[in-house]
Amino acid sequence: MKLRWIFWWIGNVFWIFLFAAGTFVIWTREVDGAGVVQTPGLRWFAFVLLVVAFLIPLGIQLGWRVVNQRIE
Repeated sequence: MKLRWIFWWIGNVFWIFLFAAGTFVIWTREVDGAGVVQTPGLRWFAFVLLVVAFLIPLGIQLGWRVVNQRIE
Protein backbone atom coordinates (compact mmCIF):
# COMPACT_ATOMS: atom_id res chain seq x y z
CA MET A 1 0.00 0.00 0.00
CA LYS A 2 1.41 3.35 -0.99
CA LEU A 3 2.08 6.06 1.55
CA ARG A 4 -0.62 8.39 0.21
CA TRP A 5 -3.25 5.67 0.75
CA ILE A 6 -2.04 5.15 4.30
CA PHE A 7 -2.43 8.89 4.97
CA TRP A 8 -5.88 8.79 3.38
CA TRP A 9 -6.95 6.00 5.74
CA ILE A 10 -5.47 7.81 8.74
CA GLY A 11 -7.46 10.89 7.74
CA ASN A 12 -10.64 8.83 7.44
CA VAL A 13 -10.16 7.25 10.85
CA PHE A 14 -9.55 10.69 12.36
CA TRP A 15 -12.76 12.14 10.87
CA ILE A 16 -14.84 9.10 11.81
CA PHE A 17 -13.57 9.26 15.40
CA LEU A 18 -14.26 13.01 15.56
CA PHE A 19 -17.78 12.53 14.17
CA ALA A 20 -18.50 9.69 16.62
CA ALA A 21 -17.23 11.75 19.56
CA GLY A 22 -19.37 14.73 18.52
CA THR A 23 -22.42 12.52 18.13
CA PHE A 24 -21.82 10.97 21.55
CA VAL A 25 -21.56 14.41 23.17
CA ILE A 26 -24.74 15.65 21.46
CA TRP A 27 -26.84 12.66 22.47
CA THR A 28 -25.60 12.29 26.07
CA ARG A 29 -25.51 15.87 27.33
CA GLU A 30 -28.43 17.13 29.37
CA VAL A 31 -27.56 20.85 29.20
CA ASP A 32 -25.51 22.61 26.55
CA GLY A 33 -22.83 25.25 27.13
CA ALA A 34 -25.38 28.08 27.21
CA GLY A 35 -27.40 26.34 29.93
CA VAL A 36 -30.27 25.30 27.66
CA VAL A 37 -31.87 21.99 28.58
CA GLN A 38 -31.55 19.64 25.61
CA THR A 39 -34.83 18.32 24.26
CA PRO A 40 -35.00 15.63 21.57
CA GLY A 41 -35.75 18.30 18.97
CA LEU A 42 -32.71 20.35 19.94
CA ARG A 43 -30.55 17.23 19.89
CA TRP A 44 -31.70 16.41 16.35
CA PHE A 45 -31.04 19.99 15.28
CA ALA A 46 -27.52 19.86 16.75
CA PHE A 47 -26.91 16.50 15.05
CA VAL A 48 -28.05 17.85 11.67
CA LEU A 49 -25.66 20.79 12.11
CA LEU A 50 -22.86 18.34 12.88
CA VAL A 51 -23.65 16.35 9.73
CA VAL A 52 -23.68 19.53 7.62
CA ALA A 53 -20.34 20.59 9.12
CA PHE A 54 -18.84 17.19 8.24
CA LEU A 55 -19.90 17.44 4.59
CA ILE A 56 -16.83 19.63 3.92
CA PRO A 57 -14.29 17.05 5.17
CA LEU A 58 -16.28 14.35 3.35
CA GLY A 59 -15.90 16.26 0.08
CA ILE A 60 -12.18 16.73 0.68
CA GLN A 61 -11.71 13.02 1.46
CA LEU A 62 -13.63 11.99 -1.67
CA GLY A 63 -11.58 14.37 -3.79
CA TRP A 64 -8.39 13.02 -2.25
CA ARG A 65 -9.51 9.49 -3.07
CA VAL A 66 -10.18 10.38 -6.69
CA VAL A 67 -6.73 11.96 -6.97
CA ASN A 68 -5.12 8.87 -5.41
CA GLN A 69 -6.89 6.57 -7.86
CA ARG A 70 -5.97 8.66 -10.89
CA ILE A 71 -2.29 8.88 -9.88
CA GLU A 72 -1.92 5.09 -9.61
